[in-house]
Amino acid sequence: MSKAFTKESDDADDDELQLPSFPVGGKNYITPQGYSVLRAELLDLIDNERPKVVEVVHWAASNGDRSENGDYLYGKKRLREIDRRIRFLTKRLEIAEVTDPTVHHGNEQIFFGATVTYVDETGQERTVRIIGIDEADSSKGEVSWISPIARTLLKARIGDELKLVMPDRVGDIEVIAVEYPAPAR
Repeated sequence: MSKAFTKESDDADDDELQLPSFPVGGKNYITPQGYSVLRAELLDLIDNERPKVVEVVHWAASNGDRSENGDYLYGKKRLREIDRRIRFLTKRLEIAEVTDPTVHHGNEQIFFGATVTYVDETGQERTVRIIGIDEADSSKGEVSWISPIARTLLKARIGDELKLVMPDRVGDIEVIAVEYPAPAR
C-alpha cells in the first residue's frame, strides 16, 4: 500500500505526546520514588525493549518484501512507539525537580508529598496523597500537585476550612489530618 493512504507519519514530532502544562514558573516536582520508577522505565526501554524490537525488525527486513511483512510493519510501528516514549521520559526527567516529602515529617502544614485527610460538607471523609504529575494515580488516592484539590489544600493546616472550586459549584472542606513519610534511618 502506498504511504499516501496511511495515517502514519515519518515525522515523529507530529504525534508527540503532549506534556501536561505547569503553572507559570512551576517545576516538574516528583518524589524520589517516582523519579526512580520513570528512570527505570527509560533504562528498560533503552537497554532491553528497543534492542529486541530492532532485532525482530532486522530479521523481518531480511525476509524480503517488506510491504506485506507483518513482523516488519508491526516492528516498525512498535519501534516508533518506543522511541516516542523514550523522548517523552527523557524530557520529563530532564525537567524533574526531585522533592523528598520526608523532610516535612511531623509537620501539620500541607506541602508536596503530604497525605491529607479532609471531610467535605456532606461529612464524607477522603484521603489524598499530593505527588508529581507523572506519578499520580487517582485509583490509589494520589493526585498531582497541580490538581484543583491539591492547589486548594497546599499550605493549609489541620483544622483549616477551605473552599474547593469544582466545575459545577464551590464546596467547603476541612482538613482533619496531614501525614508525611518518615525519613529513612
